Amino acid sequence: MVESLGVVSLVGAGPGDPGLITIKGLQRLREADVVAYDRLVDRRLLEEARKDAELIDVGKQAGQSGAGQRSIHTVLIDKAHEGKRVVRLKGGDPFVFGRGGEEAQVLAMAGIPFEVVPGVTAAVAAPAYAGIPLTHREAASSFTVVSAVEDAAKKESAIPWGTLARTGGTLVVMMGWGTLPRVVERLLGGGMPSSMPAAVVQWGTEPYQKTVAGNLENIVERARAADLGPPVVAVIGRVVALREDIGWYEEKPLFGKRVLVTRSRTQASVLSRMLADEGAEAIEVPTIEIAPPEDFSSLDEALRDLVSFGWVVFTSVNGVAAFFNRLNKLGMDARALGSSRICAIGPITASALEQRGVVPDFTPHRYTTERLVQGLSEHGVAGARVLMPRTNIAPEDAARALESLGAQVVQPIAYRTLTPAGSSEKARELLGRGKIDIATFTSSSTVQNLIELLDGDSSALKDVLIACIGPVTALKARELGLKVDVVARRHTVAGLVNALKDYLDSNSEA
Repeated sequence: MVESLGVVSLVGAGPGDPGLITIKGLQRLREADVVAYDRLVDRRLLEEARKDAELIDVGKQAGQSGAGQRSIHTVLIDKAHEGKRVVRLKGGDPFVFGRGGEEAQVLAMAGIPFEVVPGVTAAVAAPAYAGIPLTHREAASSFTVVSAVEDAAKKESAIPWGTLARTGGTLVVMMGWGTLPRVVERLLGGGMPSSMPAAVVQWGTEPYQKTVAGNLENIVERARAADLGPPVVAVIGRVVALREDIGWYEEKPLFGKRVLVTRSRTQASVLSRMLADEGAEAIEVPTIEIAPPEDFSSLDEALRDLVSFGWVVFTSVNGVAAFFNRLNKLGMDARALGSSRICAIGPITASALEQRGVVPDFTPHRYTTERLVQGLSEHGVAGARVLMPRTNIAPEDAARALESLGAQVVQPIAYRTLTPAGSSEKARELLGRGKIDIATFTSSSTVQNLIELLDGDSSALKDVLIACIGPVTALKARELGLKVDVVARRHTVAGLVNALKDYLDSNSEA
C-alpha cells in the first residue's frame, strides 16, 4: 500500500498584529489538521484554527540549542507521513531570519510536499507601526536588514559593519537586544556619527508596543532606562527623525489600554476587533454562554401557532438566532411570520432580522424597554397576542408593561444564558493583579455574571474604568456596587467604543 503523504505549508504569521497575516496564510491555517506554531505567534491567530485541529507549541526559547530545531523537523515530517495537512506557523516571514529555509530543505530531502506562504516581516512592520518609514526620498533610498544573532560556529562576524556604517541608508537590526551595545560600538567604529537617529521598537504592531528613540550615542542607555527587552527591532538612520511627524499607532485613542470584554465568546469578536482598531488590547473573559433551552415544548407550541400573534417582539440578536434556528428545525421559515407585525429593540437586532429576510415594522429610536413599550402602545398593541422569545434570565418588566396595556404576552424560553466554565479563574487572575484598565459591559447579564464570578466582590473593579452600553446595563452595574464612568449614548457596540474614545479624549485634555 502506497503511503499518502500530507503537505506542509510554511506560513508567515506576520509580526504580531493578527490582522497582518495574508489571506492565503489565513486560509491555510483554517484548513489545517495540524498547526505547529512559534513562541511569538499571537495567540489570537490560533483561534482561527479548526476546533479539531492539533495545536503543537514548537517555540524555542532564546539560546536554545539546535536540538529544538531538529525536534521541529521531526514533527513536520511525522505529521506529513500521517497524511495530515500541516501548517508551520512562523512569526514574521518564514524566509526572513526564521530558519524557514532550513525547514524547507529538510522537507525537500524527506520527499515531503511543501509550500511557502510569505508573511509580513517585523523588519518592515515594527518600524511602520512606530511611524518610521524605512525609505524616504529626502532621508534614505535604501535599507538593509541584518540579524544580530549569527551562527555560533562562525569564528567572526560575517556582517560588514564598517560598510553598513557608511552606506547612508537605513539599517534594521533584528534580534539585537542582547547585542545592541556591540552593534552600536561597531557602527561608531565604522564611522557612523554618534548623532545618527536611532530607535528600538519592542513588541512591534502589538497594542503593548513600546518605542524608544534617540541617537546612536544614547539609544542603549535610553532603551535600558525604559526597561525594554526582547523581542525588539532596532532602526538606525535619518528616517527615525520622521517619527515625530508621522507617528500614528501609538497615537490611537485607546492605545495601550487593556480592556475587558465580557460578551459571550461568539459575540466578543466584534467588540474586540473594534477596540483593537483603536489601539486597545482586548482581553476576552466571557461571562455569558448561550445554550438551547432544556425544553423546547413552549417555544415549539408558540411557533406552530404564529398565525395567532399580532406582534412578535425580538429583544436581542441571540433571540433572533434562537427563534429562526428552531423555526427551521420545525420545517418552517420566515413566511410563517406573514400575518404578524415585527418589533426589534434596536438596530443590531433589526439587522439580524433583515439578514433573514424580515424587515421590522417598528424599532424604537432609543433602545430601552421604556421606549419599546411606549412605541408598541402607539402602534396599537392593546388586545393583541404578543410573542416575546426570551432568555431564561430576562427581566419581566416589558411583558408586565405590555400586559397593563391590554396585550396578552407569551414568553417562551428560546435560549439560556449561562456562566462559562473557566471564566472565574481568569477574571480573578486579571483583576487581582491589576491587569485591566477598562471593563466593558454590553448587557445586564454580563455585569451580573462577572460579579458572580468574583463571588459577589465588586472591590476588584474599584480602580477599573467601567463602561456600559446603555442605561439599563449601567443601572444594574450601580446596583451591584460599581462606579459607572461611561454610558454610551447609542446603545450599540460601536456606540460603546465611541463613548470610550470621547471619555478618554475629554479626560486627557482636562
